[in-house]
Formats: sequence, C-alpha cells, structure tokens
Amino acid sequence: MHIAPLKPLPVCLMLGLVAGVILSFVVGQEKKINVIAFGAHPDDCDIGAGGVAAKYAAQGHKVRFVSVTNGDAGHQSQGGGALALRRREEAKEAGRRIGIEYITLDNHDGELLPTLQVREQIIRQMRLWNADIVIAPRPNDYHPDHRYTGILVEDAAYMVTVPNTCPDTPALRKNPVFVYFQDNFQKPNLFSPDVAVAIDDVVEKKYDMLDAHVSQMYEWLPWHDGYLDQVPKDPKARRDWLRKQSWNGDMTPAVREALVKWYGPGRAKEIKFAEAFEICEYGYQPSRAELRKLFPFFPEPLK
Repeated sequence: MHIAPLKPLPVCLMLGLVAGVILSFVVGQEKKINVIAFGAHPDDCDIGAGGVAAKYAAQGHKVRFVSVTNGDAGHQSQGGGALALRRREEAKEAGRRIGIEYITLDNHDGELLPTLQVREQIIRQMRLWNADIVIAPRPNDYHPDHRYTGILVEDAAYMVTVPNTCPDTPALRKNPVFVYFQDNFQKPNLFSPDVAVAIDDVVEKKYDMLDAHVSQMYEWLPWHDGYLDQVPKDPKARRDWLRKQSWNGDMTPAVREALVKWYGPGRAKEIKFAEAFEICEYGYQPSRAELRKLFPFFPEPLK
C-alpha cells in the first residue's frame, strides 16, 4: 500500500501553532488568585464585594462567596426552611450571573454565635478553597450575625494553618491575607481603607447580582425600612429602581485617598464607584507590591 508523503504546513500556520502553544504555556503558568468572602447572610458579600468579584472572575481567578447563615429569618411574611431554600437559590443565581461559586451554610439566621463548630466550618471553607485572600465584615456592626461572622473569621485566621485543627482538611501552608469589607461604623475605630478598587466598569454586574436576591432587595429590606410601596412590580422597572439605591460603599475622603494611592490623582477623580478593603492585622501582611498582585486591577505605577 502506497502512503502519500505529508505536505509541509504553511509557514504562517506553523508559526500560529507555535505561538498558540507558547501562549497556552504562559497562561497556564500564571498564578490564579483564590478569593473567598464570608457574609452573615445571602446578599451580604454581594453588597461589599460584588464588583471586585466580577473583576476577578473576568480575569479567570476563582471566587467563592459564603453565607454563614441560611437567611431563614429575613422576611416579613416567609420563614423557616422554605425561606432558606429560596435564599439559597437566589444566592446561587447571583453567583451564576457573574461566574463565581456561591454557597450557603446551614446555620439559622439571627442565631449565629462564634462557636467552635461554626469556626471549623469557616476553617474548612478556607482550606478547601486554598484561599489567597479572605474577605469578611469587621466585628463591630449593628447586626449580631455580622459581628459574629467577623469574629469567626478572625478566630480562624491563625487556626487555618494548624494541622491538628480540623485534620480532615489539609492545613494551609501559607496564611491568607485577611481583609474587611467597608462599613461606616465609628466605634471603637473607623474603617481604614488600605485598598480601593474602581468598579465603574462592572457596577452593572454588581446590580445583576443584587437583582437576583428578590426576597431581599424587593421585599424584606424595603418592607423593613418602610418603602415597600416604592418598589415597582415590573421586573425591568424594579431593576432600574435598584440602580438608584445606595448599594456601593460611601466615597469617603479616606476611600478617595486610597483611590489616589492606587490609581493616581487624575484617574481617581473620574471614579464614581469603588469597593474598599482594610487589611486585618491577623494573617499574612502583604507588601504594596504583593497587594498589586493580589488585586490585579491597578494601572502600572509611574516611573
């Protein structure tokens, strides 16, 4: 049997194949960042870091949002298992809309305490995600679930590296960087932003996430705060209404200063929406250069 000799590939095609292999190798070698955020309730992480999560996801990094409670008390006319299921599905849909994972732990809303059992749940989540960055609320807040979520994450910040704690999941060999969501509480100390990220380019994605939390954005929170009658019935109209509400951190002088630090004074003036974070004293303490790698959104510094 005669087999015809193979014809050589055109030079341009060969060069393209080689370039593709090299590019695949380089991309494969890039360090992807694993980000995990803890909120007390489904929707808490979205409010504090939905924009940043969308930016990480767009760059191919891994993000997981974790609600430490199941949200089964947060509604004026529903509750219990039915509400917990509804809120879990809303959270999953919110994550799907920007391409991140969103899970809900099965602890009762309004009953969260900083117990060893829940701390171990937090530790396992950090380890299974091989977290580089952990985001959580500060432990001073109006809501006990928020406060205790902050305490639980702080209590896990060292123990996540201890092999004999939760030995069923391998301990992290390097402590993550722990940061706090922005808040406006004054005592015992003010929120002090170390990093501020412009989210103007993804703010609509953040609204997409919030829009998925129908039971909260359009029912419970408006009812609780006395403006339920202002919420439109039409889904498109209420999505437009949602955009006009205040779901982004206040552009305080401290946040504006942090934006100048990372973007320069010219660019910082143009930024309308930002999410800011304060580095926790527990966990790994990153240098400015390391922060640039962990938050890969900033322009190159001026020479």
